[in-house]
Amino acid sequence: MKHSRKSSFCLFAIGGLSYGLLEIFWRRHTHWSMILTGGICFTVLYRIFRTLSACSLWLKCCIGSTVITISELLSGFLFNYCMKLQVWDYSRQRFNFCGQICALYSFLWGLLTIPICLFCRLLHRRFHW
Repeated sequence: MKHSRKSSFCLFAIGGLSYGLLEIFWRRHTHWSMILTGGICFTVLYRIFRTLSACSLWLKCCIGSTVITISELLSGFLFNYCMKLQVWDYSRQRFNFCGQICALYSFLWGLLTIPICLFCRLLHRRFHW
């Protein structure tokens, strides 16, 4: 199924704004780079979950955790190392990699995938993107 630019923009906006709000709730602030990263992650996850709609929730959580963790790593290297924005630093967390990703947040991304899956299903039923 072909996806229009409008649906891609809507998915990106939903993901970016949702993640920005989640981060404000969790950390009391956010950064524009996290809205960008959240938008990309949600758009990618929506496409993956539409393709793998018959897969188990457990598998989707593993996929979601992996996609978000990789996105976080790439964003971290771009925004924190290359651009020196110092958006986040997990170096004090156990099992971190270069302070950009850590096991705790990878686990939390997997849990966050549960409502993401449900919301993706709702969006697909409503808009058929």
